[in-house]
Amino acid sequence: MSLFDSGTLGSLATGTAVVILGSFGAHLAMAQDKEALIKNALSAAPPGLAETATVMDNKGDMLREGSGAYTCFPYEGGLTAAMCADAEWLTWGEAYMAQKEDYRPSGFGLAYMLAGDPSGGGASNIDPFATAATADNQWVVEGPHVMILVPDPAMLESMSTDPDSGGPYVMWKGTPYAHIMMPTGPRPK
Repeated sequence: MSLFDSGTLGSLATGTAVVILGSFGAHLAMAQDKEALIKNALSAAPPGLAETATVMDNKGDMLREGSGAYTCFPYEGGLTAAMCADAEWLTWGEAYMAQKEDYRPSGFGLAYMLAGDPSGGGASNIDPFATAATADNQWVVEGPHVMILVPDPAMLESMSTDPDSGGPYVMWKGTPYAHIMMPTGPRPK
């Protein structure tokens, strides 16, 4: 059988068309996925901030260049959540990922998570590196909230660490990653 037999040539043409259309479809799907990721990331931000925010995925790939002071990240599964963070929070994130014990904010930091934690998400209120709820790690699935970093941990001393107190509370107190959680809406049920 030669390459020029009608069956082989037909199969080759069909295969080429599938590859070409598949590439087009993959590109279209990637563009749609990119737009969906951008929309998801910006769901964490107030409207004015969303207009100018840079958007990156959780691997650090640029999805949209912005002109503002915030960078937003989408929910991409696992324990991630949609979040928009200022420069101090980005530095905090680098320290957290590297589990640096000597991190201390150089100034106030502000991050928005106005979409709240996704279903099945959340975090321990006492252990920054817990990956699942346990009987004693005070797991919290928070609704819409704002997170605040302060440059001096002593500023957190008078605040509650109780996530059920009905107001702001300190998450991860006594660790380099301590911050204020300020709920702005109800928790998911």
